[in-house]
Amino acid sequence: MEKHTIVENQMVNDEKKVVFDENSCPVTATMKVLGGKWKSILINAIYLTAPARFGELKRSVKGITQSMLTQQLRELEDDGLISRKIYAEIPPRVEYTLTEFGLTLSPIMQSMAKWGEEYRIKKKKV
Repeated sequence: MEKHTIVENQMVNDEKKVVFDENSCPVTATMKVLGGKWKSILINAIYLTAPARFGELKRSVKGITQSMLTQQLRELEDDGLISRKIYAEIPPRVEYTLTEFGLTLSPIMQSMAKWGEEYRIKKKKV
């Protein structure tokens, strides 16, 4: 039966204490993968333009250096979110796409985009 007073609710909450730390918090795990200035931008760019070539990403993501782009793409690949396909051509061609696991981020990214739009509107009003 549901508790209806603050004291009763507090007693229920005390029985279900959860300790969060950086190793057990699932939100922290998500932010470790998506965190930083460039990863969410790159995931979105690859999602919208797949297959995305390195040069296209470099031109479309304003302000990112070539070395930072390389580093971020490697990390996203190591995390299993994107795949890299290398073509044996001259000049070499490399294309990036989201993996099946990377595509599972789509609803998360859409929710974050919606929240971000609402946040910007709210900030303008303040």
